[in-house]
Amino acid sequence: MKKDWKYELPIVNLEKSMRVSRALTQELKGVLSSKMIAKMKKEAVDCPVLNKRVSFLQCYNCSNFIRRVKGIVYCKGLPLNE
Repeated sequence: MKKDWKYELPIVNLEKSMRVSRALTQELKGVLSSKMIAKMKKEAVDCPVLNKRVSFLQCYNCSNFIRRVKGIVYCKGLPLNE
């Protein structure tokens, strides 16, 4: 079986919410409930592509995001064109 991901990243639970851009929050409001967005703001991932800790909402919206299963995020690990 061929792997479709390069990295398996554990979710880090935070006590305080991470800052997320308002545009990203508005974009995800059509897809996720506001209660789910508030919960995900308190979760983070140590991103190997950006080499820093990012909010899970930013990770969820990334083109490298494949899936999240049982607190593990599966990431393609490709370079971003930003």
